[in-house]
Amino acid sequence: MDVALIIFLWCLGLGALSGFMAGLLGIGGGLVIVPVLIFLLPLTAIDLNLLMPMALGTSLAAIFLTSVSATLAHKRLLNIPVTLLPPLLCGIGLGALCGSYFADSIAGATLKLMFACFVLLMAVQMWRGSKNVEKKADSNDGQVNKLLLFFASLIIGGLSSVLGIGGGMMMVPLLTWSGILMTRAVAASAVCGLAVASMGSVGYLWAGLHTSYVLPQWSFGYIYLPALAGIITLSLFTAPLGVKAARVMPPQLLKRGFSVLLMSVGLKMLVS
Repeated sequence: MDVALIIFLWCLGLGALSGFMAGLLGIGGGLVIVPVLIFLLPLTAIDLNLLMPMALGTSLAAIFLTSVSATLAHKRLLNIPVTLLPPLLCGIGLGALCGSYFADSIAGATLKLMFACFVLLMAVQMWRGSKNVEKKADSNDGQVNKLLLFFASLIIGGLSSVLGIGGGMMMVPLLTWSGILMTRAVAASAVCGLAVASMGSVGYLWAGLHTSYVLPQWSFGYIYLPALAGIITLSLFTAPLGVKAARVMPPQLLKRGFSVLLMSVGLKMLVS
């Protein structure tokens, strides 16, 4: 069977999972997408120096399309805190664009180590949850310090782009800590995922088009098109399902189950 077709088929299931998690928890899905792509892309005989940039760039491109679906679902439910979007989007978009260029200058092994460590930290954070934070949250978005949100989102955007994620794992705790209701924080995170993924994927695309290495067939810059097509085929449908499920399912139980998955992924990446 053709390698591109094998990767496409694997990524169908990957897209279904990442889309559902995007809608459910407000995360872009990069924490799931990147490790799987690191496993699949070597089938293309890709140069190891290109493995991480290709996985990260493809992840961000997929997150962009998934975030569109999740954002539209949240918009229909009137969950999005519109007044907070200007500082959030300006900061996270600028940070993501800068981070994508910075990531191209980092050795692939270093990027892999950074991502593995980040996955483990997020696994711990998800296990602990944010019950105490959510208790003090309210719906008054106007009391949030917008200048603080801008600088915080600038940092989150840069880190997210370097790590190939949507930033929801950092954005949702920040917003709930600032006093935003969990449902509105998840919605805002989905919108921010659009900015991170669009700016970040453009950066990886541009860097890949100007690399001196030979890219695998079906690559567009640092974006591997068969994987992207597989991920978005189902994620566009499962993201709205995740949004609906978030209203009826216990998020704490789901977060802890997901944290176990993240822990195993992070440990696997550290020892491989």
